[in-house]
Amino acid sequence: MTGTLDEIRYDDCLALLRFGELGRIGVDVDGGPVIVPVNYRLVEAPGCTWIALRTRPGNLLDQDRVPAAFEIDHVDQHAREGWSVLVRGILLRVDPDAAEFRELFDPHPWLAEKRDRWLVLEPFSITGRRLHVTTPAHPISALFFA
Repeated sequence: MTGTLDEIRYDDCLALLRFGELGRIGVDVDGGPVIVPVNYRLVEAPGCTWIALRTRPGNLLDQDRVPAAFEIDHVDQHAREGWSVLVRGILLRVDPDAAEFRELFDPHPWLAEKRDRWLVLEPFSITGRRLHVTTPAHPISALFFA
């Protein structure tokens, strides 16, 4: 199998994050990693970029000042290519009563009921990769990717 793995420029990572609304966030729970799907919103203000999300109080994501990783991606199995954007940072609680930020931060979760804990991931790293495969991995893959 041959192909290329290219780095996605920072500005293009932000553009992909702006477009999406569903990703996965990983945090440490009881000494081990847990990854869960979340609705999110990219929040951009002068000098600041955050990933905003909401969860239920007491949920495993209801943590403050903990390291976390967030990822969005897309895979085209037929074309055998895809991309992913990884955001690493610190998960922080946001005051939901700060009315001036409510609309700016609200990721509008698909399951909004009881999602009263507002969080942001403050990034220290935003990176992305794009994969292009140019030859099938195995002749049988022609049956599936033709």
